[in-house]
Amino acid sequence: MHTESTPTRHSLPFRGADFTTLAEALDYAADGETGTNFYSGRGQLYATLSYTDLRAQCLVLARKFTGLGLVKGDRVAMVAETHPDFLRVFFACQYAGLIPVALPATINLGGHQSFVSQLRGLIENSGAAVTIASEAFMPFVVEATEGLELRMIGEPAEFDALPESPDALPAIGPDDVSYLQYTSGSTRFPRGVIITHRSVMSNLSGIIAHGVKIGEGDRCFSWLPFYHDMGLVGLVLVPVASQMSVDYMDTRDFAMRPRQWLALMSQTKATISFSPSFGYELCARRLREGEAARYDLSNWRVAGIGAEMIRWETLDRFAEALAPAGFDARAFLACYGMAECSLAVSFAPLFTGYQTDRIDLDELADNGKALPVAQGDESRRTRAFVKCGKPLPEYEMEIRDERGALLPDRHTGTIFVRGPSVMSGYFNAPQDIGGALSADGWLNTGDIGYSVEGSLVITGRQKDLIIINGRNIWPQDLEYLAEHQDETRVGDALAFSVPGPESREVCVLVVQCRETNANRRAALIDRLTRLVRIEMGIDCYVELVPPHTLPRTSSGKLSRSKARQNFMDSHDLAEVAAIAEGMSLKQASA
Repeated sequence: MHTESTPTRHSLPFRGADFTTLAEALDYAADGETGTNFYSGRGQLYATLSYTDLRAQCLVLARKFTGLGLVKGDRVAMVAETHPDFLRVFFACQYAGLIPVALPATINLGGHQSFVSQLRGLIENSGAAVTIASEAFMPFVVEATEGLELRMIGEPAEFDALPESPDALPAIGPDDVSYLQYTSGSTRFPRGVIITHRSVMSNLSGIIAHGVKIGEGDRCFSWLPFYHDMGLVGLVLVPVASQMSVDYMDTRDFAMRPRQWLALMSQTKATISFSPSFGYELCARRLREGEAARYDLSNWRVAGIGAEMIRWETLDRFAEALAPAGFDARAFLACYGMAECSLAVSFAPLFTGYQTDRIDLDELADNGKALPVAQGDESRRTRAFVKCGKPLPEYEMEIRDERGALLPDRHTGTIFVRGPSVMSGYFNAPQDIGGALSADGWLNTGDIGYSVEGSLVITGRQKDLIIINGRNIWPQDLEYLAEHQDETRVGDALAFSVPGPESREVCVLVVQCRETNANRRAALIDRLTRLVRIEMGIDCYVELVPPHTLPRTSSGKLSRSKARQNFMDSHDLAEVAAIAEGMSLKQASA
């Protein structure tokens, strides 16, 4: 491929995703001069693919798929590396009426066997007819598909070598399934969300016209994985649907060289880029003193933040560190969404930066109310949550209690949403849809939060809530205490509860720590135990583990459920409960 970067500006009238299918969106974008660029971790442009060339190659590959005997509705699974081949396969499926399934491209989730098992589960659940992977991932795919009846397993070049079918490609309509988006698996085995063309086009339209307000001259940059909903919908499909050029760097390259994100944003003059909190934290942490001035981030008008709990402290550190590079903190754009809604549900106002709501933590824990506390009031325990804005047009939002009753402003409960991009169901899992989606279209998000004058505030996941002695404890509050010790960093702690004696729950705080001195480690455990007792009024078992121990989901988020399961598999829970309560096991049983 040639290596000349695609231009920023459009060469045809801008259209904001007013298309009926993704194929129609690419048809239009292909008449322009925009497209995609792929950069290495060292910042070298190694491949470009204009939308014109993408469409031409996809039409050929679509006919090769049908020549293989694949028919409308068949699933095509592919390990979703950040590479032009993934775009070719994904959009070829759109033209052929096939359903692409993006498989994760992260091997280090728990080792070789864990990754193989994950691939097999996804391939089996989706009922994929073929599986595609690069040479690097092919050994894992071969092992994962052993004994499965697939029509073909191969590298992209092997599919390119197939003969084309002379038959016409099938007609595709808005109610046809466009792709399956597997959830990250943070709370259970991933489920395949069924995404139709109608639902994804509706969400793309909302993002482009209202959430980000994309216009002439905008350009995206992304290091987010293609197999995650934010990476796929927000930074692959949004650019196509808005005829916008986009520059990519592989997620693994970003993890190794996070400052390359800033260097390439400066070079490409990109205006839009999104990241979870940990991405901004990693960049700010890796910056050397005086280094920020070498970058030019003055074009960055939308610095999206989402995909996990938003940490305002992280955003402050990033904005302060990159101010010499021309970064404007007003670019921060908090948002909320999930795969079950294609992607986006709500956006904060543009060009205002993030806004927080500081509330009384004791009132939240004891009564479920988010009572505001003035800045500087030190008479109560407080925490500031970032506001995630109002729902997109045509979306409705409700906060409900355990009985399903509607709650007023500043009362925490389960978040329910309804809108045109909400899923129709989970693939091959009809039994799961009853608890998630009502007959009248309301989706139970599983998230806990409250509303403030129509703006949504997320406080946590329903399944992550720790209940000790009838008191609601948010794991993020415990993790905050741990992450603000001198020996730790943001993202170094996970909190959860495990079963204790007499049906009691025991709070556990697992902390990654680089300290090796035994006395200093013991002092940190003692300090954290006392802090939790003072701040939360509960006993807690604190464990220090080596760096890189805490498990993550396929999308890179820390996984409390996996950490909890790992902990339970490797500990005597009765002994844990005794230590947490400040007694020896012998004393506890006396």
